Amino acid sequence: MSAMRLSMRMIKEILRLFFLLGCTFRQISRSTGVARSTVSEYVHGAQSAGLDWEKCRILEEDELSALLHPTEAGPPEPGKSKPDWSQIHEELRHDKNVTLTLLWHEYKEEYPDGYGLSQFHALYSRWRHKLGLVMRQVHRAGEKVFVDFCDGPTIVTEQGEVQETQIFVAVWGASNYTYVRAVSGQDLANWVGCHVAALEYFGCLPRIVVPDNLRSAVSRACRYEPDLNPTYQELAEHYGIAVIPARVRRARDKAKVEAGVLLVQRWILAVLRKRVFCSVVDLNAAIEPLLAQLNNKVIRVYKKSRRELFETLDRPAARFLPSGAYEYAEWKKAHVGLDYHILVEDHYYSVPHQLVGEDVFARITSNIVEVLRRNRRVASHVRSLEKGGKTTCREHMPRSHREHAGVNLEVVSNWAARTGPATTELFERILQRQHQAESAFNSMLGIYRLASRYGTDRIEKAAQRALVYGSCTYRSIRMILAGNLDQQPLQTENGSPQKLPLHENIRGSQYFNEESIL
Repeated sequence: MSAMRLSMRMIKEILRLFFLLGCTFRQISRSTGVARSTVSEYVHGAQSAGLDWEKCRILEEDELSALLHPTEAGPPEPGKSKPDWSQIHEELRHDKNVTLTLLWHEYKEEYPDGYGLSQFHALYSRWRHKLGLVMRQVHRAGEKVFVDFCDGPTIVTEQGEVQETQIFVAVWGASNYTYVRAVSGQDLANWVGCHVAALEYFGCLPRIVVPDNLRSAVSRACRYEPDLNPTYQELAEHYGIAVIPARVRRARDKAKVEAGVLLVQRWILAVLRKRVFCSVVDLNAAIEPLLAQLNNKVIRVYKKSRRELFETLDRPAARFLPSGAYEYAEWKKAHVGLDYHILVEDHYYSVPHQLVGEDVFARITSNIVEVLRRNRRVASHVRSLEKGGKTTCREHMPRSHREHAGVNLEVVSNWAARTGPATTELFERILQRQHQAESAFNSMLGIYRLASRYGTDRIEKAAQRALVYGSCTYRSIRMILAGNLDQQPLQTENGSPQKLPLHENIRGSQYFNEESIL
């Protein structure tokens, strides 16, 4: 049909005037402003399709269009093989050399009785346009705040160092009330700090925060159940808000903040483009008055500013801030080693020894390191900045380790004094003979622990025998006790200890005299 395309409302009016009122083509042309030839072709087309006004009135636009324009796209004709439009669309997207006409030729080779070229094009065009459908978001008052980052101005420090900045933007869904803050990067500390500052600026809480899927916010992106960073999750729990991240590569999920970023770039960053800043603090000081202007600027559609809309819409429906301030804390996953310690920022912290081999989480604040297992706190330490150091709690140690850790030179010396004079003299000789203090303490510690098996009385008698024979070592005491020699009387001649019998293999001390050697 060669008639120019008219709106369906105009076509129905032409048919109404002809079929219902019996107007001539000239009268219809003068009434509608449509050429008589066009009126004639539409009327003849309706007559050829067997239509009258009653049928035209009840037909849907697509149905009437298919009857009046049979060569154009309409409902799939019975018996025609419907192409796989999604596959055709993917082929067009992935290969720039592929054309729709080429795909039609391939379709006709497979289905000779299929659609013609023009209808093939029209049906694909109709299918493709449905991909761009956009659902208008209705934002309830006090419900959502949308947050995101954008690139900020470059900072030149006093030392001449060039640093990039990021601009944090938060926008309320209903009122478009905006908060802006410059930071050094998109790391976790800045991300959480910007949220705290934004909520303090607003003075109230939304029910939902919608962030992008950046790494600081979301550990694992998922449309239905994204995994939030533990620190970000803790922030949400503190303020009692829900975090619902936007879907990956779905900018329309956070269209509010996308528009907010655009406004910030035009009304704030563009104004500051020629200024040079030495620090983020200076940049935020320059942003503050421009942000106030942006929020006080009257929106033509609403005849009110963002601040006025916020005060009348979002603030009354929002919730109050909690009384306690949020304390920033980072979370680290750690493995408990055989020494029942975990490594957190190059420092070792103890946990109960029963958890050896387990995985735990460390919650790190500015002053405290808490260790949690299955959301239950199992240890808490004052945070230490000593690299390679160790912080150990005695309660976390096994009993044997506690006993060992609690024994020092003073403890064993006092024990020897309580045990008897022979043990005290034995320890003194050990200290005199062994030049290394650590080696001497180990020998004394070994004798001290033998008391738990043999008792202090036998230790004292063994010490007496060792002193008599001049063998003041841990090994001698252990052999005396093991052989029950301490239970036998000391054999002496004329009040002196019995000497060993002469034997050619026994050289004696005189062998080492300098004269005998020479």
